[in-house]
Amino acid sequence: MEFLILGVAILVVLLLAVALLVQRGRRVTRLDDEPAVEATRPATDLLPPVVGDLQTPPVPVLVEPELDVPPPSAGRLGRLRDRLARSQSSLGRGLLSVLARDRLDEQAWADIEDTLLQADVGVTATQEIVDRLRTRARVAASASPAELRELLAEELVTALGPDLDRTLRTLPEDDRPAVVLVVGVNGTGKTTTCGKIARVLVADGRSVLLGAADTFRAAAAEQLTTWGERVGVETVRGSEGSDPASVAFDAVRRGTEQRVDTVLIDTAGRLHTKAGLMDELGKIKRVLEKHAPVAETLLVLDATTGQNGVVQARVFTEVVDVTGIVLTKLDGTAKGGIVIAVQRELGIPVKLVGLGEGKDDLAPFEPREFVEGLLGA
Repeated sequence: MEFLILGVAILVVLLLAVALLVQRGRRVTRLDDEPAVEATRPATDLLPPVVGDLQTPPVPVLVEPELDVPPPSAGRLGRLRDRLARSQSSLGRGLLSVLARDRLDEQAWADIEDTLLQADVGVTATQEIVDRLRTRARVAASASPAELRELLAEELVTALGPDLDRTLRTLPEDDRPAVVLVVGVNGTGKTTTCGKIARVLVADGRSVLLGAADTFRAAAAEQLTTWGERVGVETVRGSEGSDPASVAFDAVRRGTEQRVDTVLIDTAGRLHTKAGLMDELGKIKRVLEKHAPVAETLLVLDATTGQNGVVQARVFTEVVDVTGIVLTKLDGTAKGGIVIAVQRELGIPVKLVGLGEGKDDLAPFEPREFVEGLLGA
C-alpha cells in the first residue's frame, strides 16, 4: 500500500514538472517574437531610467528659438548720431574751426571750400553752399561762431534736399505684395544690407519674404537665409548657378500666395562695367513685373568709393528705375558729402544709411539728423 501511494506521488510530481516546462516554453516563444517589434521602435521612445524617487520619467520639452525683435526704425538715425559724429569728425572740426576764426577772409572761405570738396560734396554743390553761406554771413556781420554754425547747418540741410520723398514703398496693392529690388556692385555689402532692410521692415510692422536671387555667389543665399531666420522671415532660394530671374519670380509668387506685405529681392553683386550682367538685371525686373510691379529699386553704394559711387549710380539708372539710394559704410569715412553729390547728379534720394557693422545700424535717412552728426553735435 505504501508503495502505491509513493508511486502516485511520483507520478503527480512528474506531471507538474512537465506542465511547468511546457508553460515556460510558451513564454520563451513569446519573448523570442517580441524583439523584432522592439527593434523597429525609434530611440526616442526609450524611457530614461528612473532616478531617485521619481515614479514618472521626465519628458523632454522642445523650445522654439526666440526671435530677435528689432527696435523701431523711427528715430534710429538720431540714436546713431554719436557714431556718425565720430566717423565724420574731421569734416565737422574742419568747418567749425574756420567759422570760429576772428575774421572770415578769402583764405577762410577757400578753406571751407576745400573741406567740403574733400568730403566729396562735389564742385558745383560746394560752390553753391559757400556762396550762399558767404552772403548770409556778410548780412549777419556780427554773428557769433554758434550762429555761423547754425547758418552752415541750414545750408547743408538745404543741399541735402529735405523735401525729397524718402518714403519706402513697402505696402501691398491690389492683393499683391510690394516688390523691393536691391541692386549694387560687389563689395558694397549688398546682401548684408538686404538682411538689415528686412529688419527695418519687420521693425515697422511689415510682413516680409526674402528672395535670394544672387545665385552666383555660393554664400549669398545662406547669408540671407540667416538674416531672415533671426526675425522669422522666410527666404526663397534656388540652387547655386540657377536662373536669378526664376528665383525672383518664385519669391514674388510665394509672397503673393502668403499675402505678405513686402517681397525683398537680393540680386547678384554685378559689376556695372559688364553689359551682360546689367542686361540680366534688366531681365529680372521684366520677369518680376509680369507678376507684380516693382515698387522700389534700391541701389546700395559704398560711401568710401566717393565720386565713383556717382558713376555706378548713373550706369544702374540706365538699366532699372532706381528709386532710392542705400549708402553704406558711413562709419568708416569722412566722405559724407557723397550724399549731396549723388542726389544732385541723379535726382535720386538717399533713403537709408549704414553706420556700422551691427545688425540694427541701418537707419532711415533724415537730413537734419545727418547734418548734426556731420558737425559733431
